[in-house]
Amino acid sequence: MNRYLTAASAALAAFAFTAAPAMADTIRVLNWQGYGTDEDWALEAFEERTGHTVEHEYFNSEQEMLTKLRTNPGVYDVVLINSAYTPQAAAENLIQPIDMSKIPNAADLTPEMRNNPNLVVDGKTYGVAWVWGATSFAINTGKFDETPESIEVLWSEDLAGRVGWRDDAVEAVQMSAIALGQDINNPSDLDAIRDKLRALKPQIRTFWTSENDWNQFMSAGEFDAAVYWSGSAARSANNFGLPVEFVVPKEGAIGWLDGLSIPTDAPNLDAAYEFINWMIDPEFYVKWDTDVGAPASANGKAMGELPEDAFNRKVLGNPEVASRLEFMGPISDEMREKMLELWQETKTYFQN
Repeated sequence: MNRYLTAASAALAAFAFTAAPAMADTIRVLNWQGYGTDEDWALEAFEERTGHTVEHEYFNSEQEMLTKLRTNPGVYDVVLINSAYTPQAAAENLIQPIDMSKIPNAADLTPEMRNNPNLVVDGKTYGVAWVWGATSFAINTGKFDETPESIEVLWSEDLAGRVGWRDDAVEAVQMSAIALGQDINNPSDLDAIRDKLRALKPQIRTFWTSENDWNQFMSAGEFDAAVYWSGSAARSANNFGLPVEFVVPKEGAIGWLDGLSIPTDAPNLDAAYEFINWMIDPEFYVKWDTDVGAPASANGKAMGELPEDAFNRKVLGNPEVASRLEFMGPISDEMREKMLELWQETKTYFQN
């Protein structure tokens, strides 16, 4: 009798083991292309651990991301959102409150990142702090004898026709605001910013829209200096061997924090929590940063496990450098419209 029960139990266990993958989900993640969540090795490791597979859909701007959430309810399970846009997404009911107790690795998030006021709205968490960094510029090290200390190098006659600039209205205005010492989220003198942007006309080699564009232009020797993101600069150096160095100038740089959110009608909620937990796992992050190149992690334990000479530990982990960052915050619809109008006018001016 016991022998039969044992055999039956073994058969049941074998069935449960083989049946488990059938219970796994395929989750859909909305993000920038090539931004951590779609690393093949990371997805393979996640599938081995959980049985879940991951599909991606991409966006090229925050406005496109919001539009996709609005027009595709019930499609996405996880979405990457720049924290400056998280309150808007929450107000529009595009994302749902997150139960942080379901994300064990969240215990290692630094308090200032975990409790960032853009991610916690009315006492509820709508975004899990993931990575942060700076928007400034990177240089082709073969073109400079010394690393420039000022953002004004982008306006230098020595770089005429050799500067790359991202085709993004908010970023363009905010970079000029940094140069002029204005508030990046609510600039006080848009006329001065207009003049500053127009002064770039002889400088611009071309506009870029994606990390892939930037790498292609830099590898072709088109840029001496170009507006860029800190994590992307690390990838350009580590992954593609490009001769680039990211610069945080004396005037400062734009700071940003990206969070992982769960859309309101996410079809695979439990799998979404598991995926976010893996994305903030030190094991994932350290490999991403050292092998590929990444922004700084919001996970203090992960940052502490980086090599001492890693950019994110040595530079962004330097309190003096971090103090120069002015973090992006929510921008009113009125101000955003003014920024867009100003940038469109500037591009028309460049073409004339």
